[in-house]
Order: sequence, then C-alpha cells, then structure tokens
Amino acid sequence: MNKIILHTGLLIFFISVIFFSQKGMALQDIIIRSLVVFVVSTIMLSILVLVVVRSINKTSLSKSKSITETITRE
Repeated sequence: MNKIILHTGLLIFFISVIFFSQKGMALQDIIIRSLVVFVVSTIMLSILVLVVVRSINKTSLSKSKSITETITRE
C-alpha cells in the first residue's frame, strides 16, 4: 500500500513540475513548489488510506462478532 501511495505522489510531483514549468518560473521555484506539493499530497493520501483501512477493519470486526454470536446461539 505504501508503494502505491509513493508512486501516486511521484506522479503528482512530475505533473506539478510540468504545470509550474508551463508558467515560466525559475527552475529552483519549480522544484521547491513541486516538492511541497509532493510532500503534502503523499501525507494526505497516507492519512486517507489509514482512515479507510481502519473503517473497513471496524466494520469487518463488528460483522464477525455478530456472526459468531448468532452461531453460538444456535
């Protein structure tokens, strides 16, 4: 999962390099801004994945608990 997040962040980095270079900025500004976009997007994607995985785990645990309770009742 971390590899997918990193690759998505790198894709966003290179797209932002292209975007900022089209505006005619200096090379140093392009790299710095793209790096900031990369770091922010990677952190945001990591947080999003953590939230989604935790919600899936909570749901599966509650379903598993309810299923085992119905099985033990019978």
